[in-house]
Amino acid sequence: MMTGNEYRESLRKLKPVIYFEGKRITVDDPMIAPHVNAAAMTYDAAHDALTEDLATATSHISGEKINRWTHIHQSQEDLVKKVKLLRMVAQRTGSCFQRCVGWDALNALYSTTYDMDQKLGTDYHQRFVKYLEYVQKSDIMVAGAMTDPKGDRGLAPSQQADPDLFVHITERREDGIVIRGAKMHMTGMVNSHEMLIMPTAAMKEEDRDYAVSCAIPVDAPGVTHVFGRQTNDDRKKCKMDQGNCMYGIVGGEAITILEDVFVPWDKVFMAGEYEFSGSLVERFATLHRQNYGGCKSGVSDVVTGASAAMAEYNGAGKASHIKDKLIEMMHLTESLYCCSVACSAEGGKLPSGAYYPDPMLGNIVKQNVTRNIYEIDRLSHDIAGGLIATLPSEQDFEDPEIGGKLKKYLAGKADYPVEDRYRMARLLENMTGGTALVESMHGAGSPQAQRIMMYRMGNLPMKVKLAQDLAGIDREKEKK
Repeated sequence: MMTGNEYRESLRKLKPVIYFEGKRITVDDPMIAPHVNAAAMTYDAAHDALTEDLATATSHISGEKINRWTHIHQSQEDLVKKVKLLRMVAQRTGSCFQRCVGWDALNALYSTTYDMDQKLGTDYHQRFVKYLEYVQKSDIMVAGAMTDPKGDRGLAPSQQADPDLFVHITERREDGIVIRGAKMHMTGMVNSHEMLIMPTAAMKEEDRDYAVSCAIPVDAPGVTHVFGRQTNDDRKKCKMDQGNCMYGIVGGEAITILEDVFVPWDKVFMAGEYEFSGSLVERFATLHRQNYGGCKSGVSDVVTGASAAMAEYNGAGKASHIKDKLIEMMHLTESLYCCSVACSAEGGKLPSGAYYPDPMLGNIVKQNVTRNIYEIDRLSHDIAGGLIATLPSEQDFEDPEIGGKLKKYLAGKADYPVEDRYRMARLLENMTGGTALVESMHGAGSPQAQRIMMYRMGNLPMKVKLAQDLAGIDREKEKK
């Protein structure tokens, strides 16, 4: 298993094509460094005696000790440990550590390729297990790549004016396939080693070329990454203005463009089997939505702590209304965590032997996140005050002419240095606004995507029958 520093060094051996603000950059660029630091935490946790139990697992393939981020869940306990691990790392980084997307892709593909082989007689699962062995042994970071640009949302992939708006196979060769297209919102892509391409939706027969899944190195020929803008990202070079200068905001998302990328057959795990695209998408979505009560509760723990600290710095820490708001923030946070633990504990075994969270409860997790996080962050703004939105820059704060005056007038309770108040205000601004907040809404799918799944899995006819039985209505008798 790699350490955090070994992970950093391994990235420097890669040569991905990355653009930001019209310039070619490397993974050592200050814009990317905080996201590298956050992902490095997932490696260091495996070597920390305090976190080793959560951060490592025993491979069901090799029997060797591996980093849990490459593990295929083998029990309900594994699913619960996943959520606990996510919360723990989020508490330490206050940000997205990016590695869960690829982890969920590994688990979704493991079970789906098994099902494909059982029905179709293909050998995708055998190929995938060999790839998984490589991932576990090398401890590489894999980016999950599902979301396509989609173009006209009212049209199927094969109906789009531009066929490249969904990733698709353009050529089948004896030694592999060639694909084109792009993937959007790719968390941790530029500081991963490889990516797992997956279809973004259930496909029909006419869309079979779009039902494709494969593994590609991030620096493969034909791959270009465009690193996205984030709220206040110009501050990443500042020690205080960024707020969370060590670990940054969210996951360093990027658009990844694939131009005639060749993929050998041993790294192809779906190539036209459209009837399994929907189940792959659903399994990935459930696994990923399971996460949010873990990572978002960890982040919310930090937001709650920062809010309490700001109240104390402001001299309002003992006010009853402040305590009540902090209680509500903790209640909302633990509600998210409870739901993630519940969908894990209620999970079950798939035909492949892998364990899978309860899909209904997994979607409830993410639906709650789209609401609770906004309320938690609203309460943090209420507690902290307008200072988090109007603070002068770090350069002004440290300027020899006006810095002293700012420190005089930005002081709060005399027991605390004014710099502490400044730093905490910036941390809250960083964690509760812009990019971070929008990700809570749309990460792992939009709220409507969860509601569609909830309606589909809610078994409404059964609930109607329960009500009819209590009301003394026998519909079967009435039909006769």
